[in-house]
Amino acid sequence: MYRARDRVDNEEWLAQLDRAADSLELGSESRSNATDLFLTHVPDEDRSKPATAAASLYAGALIAGEERSQTAVADAMDVTRLSIQKRWKGILEDAGFRPPSW
Repeated sequence: MYRARDRVDNEEWLAQLDRAADSLELGSESRSNATDLFLTHVPDEDRSKPATAAASLYAGALIAGEERSQTAVADAMDVTRLSIQKRWKGILEDAGFRPPSW
C-alpha cells in the first residue's frame, strides 16, 4: 500500500499516466488500477519511474479488461516495449493477481 504523500510526490508521473490513458482511450477503472499499482511500486530511482508507470498502466488495463498492446502502451508512455515486458508480471503478482499465460 502507499501513503497519501506518495500521490503528491509523484504527481508528475500520475499526470503522464493520465495523458497516456487518454491517448489509449482507457476508462476510469484502468486509470485507477494503474495509479494504485504505480503508487504501490514506485521505485526509489527516478530513471526507473517511467518504465514502472508504463508497466502499471499496461497491468491496470489488463485488470480492467481493456487490454492494449505493450507496444501501444510503450509508445504512449515514451518507453520501450521491453521495459513493460520486464515489469508487468511482477507488478500483477505483487498485487495478488495471476498473470495470463498466453
